[in-house]
Amino acid sequence: MTLWTSHDAATATGGTTPCAWTVDGISIDTRTLQPGDLFVALQAARDGHDFVGQALANGAGAALVTHVPDGVAADAPLLIVADVQKALEDLGAAARARTKAKVVAVTGSVGKTSTKEMLAGMLADQGRTHAAVASYNNHWGVPLTLARMPVETEFAVIEIGMNHPGEIAPLARQARPDVAMITTVAAVHLEAFDDGLAGIAREKAAILEGLSPKGTAVLNADVDTAPVLADIAAQYDLAQIHWFGATASHCRLNHVALQGEATVAEVQLLGRTHSLHIQSLGAHFAMNALGALACVDALGADVARAVDSLALWSPVKGRGARFDVTLPDGKISVLDDSYNANPTSVGAALSVLAASPGTGRRIAFLGDMGELGPQEIALHQGLSTHDAVATIDQIHCIGPLMRSLFDALSAEKQGNWYSTSAEAVTILTAVVQPGDIVLIKGSLYMQMARVVDGIREMGEGSATQKTDLNK
Repeated sequence: MTLWTSHDAATATGGTTPCAWTVDGISIDTRTLQPGDLFVALQAARDGHDFVGQALANGAGAALVTHVPDGVAADAPLLIVADVQKALEDLGAAARARTKAKVVAVTGSVGKTSTKEMLAGMLADQGRTHAAVASYNNHWGVPLTLARMPVETEFAVIEIGMNHPGEIAPLARQARPDVAMITTVAAVHLEAFDDGLAGIAREKAAILEGLSPKGTAVLNADVDTAPVLADIAAQYDLAQIHWFGATASHCRLNHVALQGEATVAEVQLLGRTHSLHIQSLGAHFAMNALGALACVDALGADVARAVDSLALWSPVKGRGARFDVTLPDGKISVLDDSYNANPTSVGAALSVLAASPGTGRRIAFLGDMGELGPQEIALHQGLSTHDAVATIDQIHCIGPLMRSLFDALSAEKQGNWYSTSAEAVTILTAVVQPGDIVLIKGSLYMQMARVVDGIREMGEGSATQKTDLNK
């Protein structure tokens, strides 16, 4: 199915093209490019123009460029523009304008990707649904997601992230959501904000700047900065605000429990009671699901059907996925939460580890949490007092910041301290044994996925996946 014609793309971007072409997808990476894609020559670590020839040879339908690259014919299928990033944003804006889709945008310090995936799964059962892949939530990820949106889309789910002040508002204005959700406000990217959590709350609330007229805000009532969110929301002409959480009145989490390898909850959603079943452990999943269901209602979709669809959802690799690794004399159960970390998400992951069924040892490999500013040492040390630590047998700490947690742990809880994840991998066979339940978590730059891969390689053949379907 054609996504863009050369005429429509040129009209959207103000670009020129030497010949007519059509594309049915968009790619920014030759390694994942599919035949018929428009290759976007972004400038990042490498200049995408260096790969245009390869992209066309691999079947790209066209390439978005600022000039004809060396080695590429002048009459090749190109869209030539003044600025590739700006042109990608223009394509995204045009795609948003030409569709009648109802759009929901999700931001928050924790839980953006898992909530986005929940929404995508629930809405896909009720209409043609388009959603961001992976964590495409930044200055190129949001316009790329929008530009990939087919005109026939009925529901779209856009994830919006940030590292610094001023990033969310322009992305929200591009997405123009009908519903905007803030999952939570937590100590993430603190070093970029002089006024701490209040500053983070204001930045998250900037998603409301992009709401379409009479849009709906879905906000977390349980965060300490809820008054900040409320003050900012009051500045907009919103159709309604759905507050969700254990302290909310209309979208309330009445009860949540961890049973076996599932999370069950009872929620009160706008006057109706629903029982939720989630195929993964974590009270935070139930909270995110409640907010997601409030979004479903605001979009005009069927909440009861969405609850049924939710029962089929489970986290993706690196964001709470669970799998077993088979050894000659038993198995190791792995909780792969290696994609990223902050104090809130690490605490939630420790609670999941503590509640995981099984009689074996509960072991955590925790890597440094980045971008926490002057409080970074205290925030790492503070994990030692988390309630879940009492029922965890051993915590291995990785990185210079996690040394502070290691030193704060009691002797019986201390595993080992390693400077890098690569160092930790070398001793896995000595510290992990059959029957263990192992959590791996840390900020992305710590490369904690190496530890996950190291445990996989301990197994006989390939690991048996249990749930690999974002936190």
